[in-house]
Amino acid sequence: QVQLVESGGGLVQAGGSLRLSCAASGRTFSNYNAAWFRQTPGKEREFVAAIRWSGGWTSYADSVQGRFTISRDNAKNMVYLQMNSLKPDDTAVYYCAAGPIWTTTQGYDYWGLGTQVTVSS
Repeated sequence: QVQLVESGGGLVQAGGSLRLSCAASGRTFSNYNAAWFRQTPGKEREFVAAIRWSGGWTSYADSVQGRFTISRDNAKNMVYLQMNSLKPDDTAVYYCAAGPIWTTTQGYDYWGLGTQVTVSS
């Protein structure tokens, strides 16, 4: 069993940066792939970025490629999302996810409760 807790969200002006953190509990976390998704009211939850369990492979949505960076520290059971050059369209609740499969869909076994990111214009 893995529990995920996101933090680091907040209000930022367009062009600014935020770093989201996801703290995981459970000794198997280092064996799991991890990802970030986001959701706005009335819309489907969408993929943002994913990272392999080893940290050796990453994948990004086209909308964030070149602006966001996903990373992980398995020794600390942490996953991060560095978000730069933020735009108002990035405003959403951001969710951390983890699981044994590698996917850009919502097929992860474990999810956090989310952290709000608001980008003002």
